[in-house]
Amino acid sequence: MTEPGGGAGAPDERRQYERVPARIQVRFAHPSHAARAFRAYSLNFSVGGLCLKTQRTYAVGDPLTLELEVGGHAFKLMSTVAWVRSGAIGVRFEDVSDGDRERLTQIVETFKG
Repeated sequence: MTEPGGGAGAPDERRQYERVPARIQVRFAHPSHAARAFRAYSLNFSVGGLCLKTQRTYAVGDPLTLELEVGGHAFKLMSTVAWVRSGAIGVRFEDVSDGDRERLTQIVETFKG
């Protein structure tokens, strides 16, 4: 697996979408999460998920509802914790609508440019 910050090591063959370095503010939609971490910031981002810098403890498989605003678009995304490392988690977006997936793809392209 690549490093949480999107290190240039060997790519993770399991990833379906290209990740790009991006600092995006993420809010936790569930009130109990918001109380513990009002907001957090991504280290990298893709159409399929993101790496989130956080001090809160999560377990692999924990469901999260994330709210983010990127490129003038607001998203409320159901997601699952895919991996956990010290100070960071990998989050996989679940059940993304076709419209949101298209907008996320455009945003990734913007970050690449």
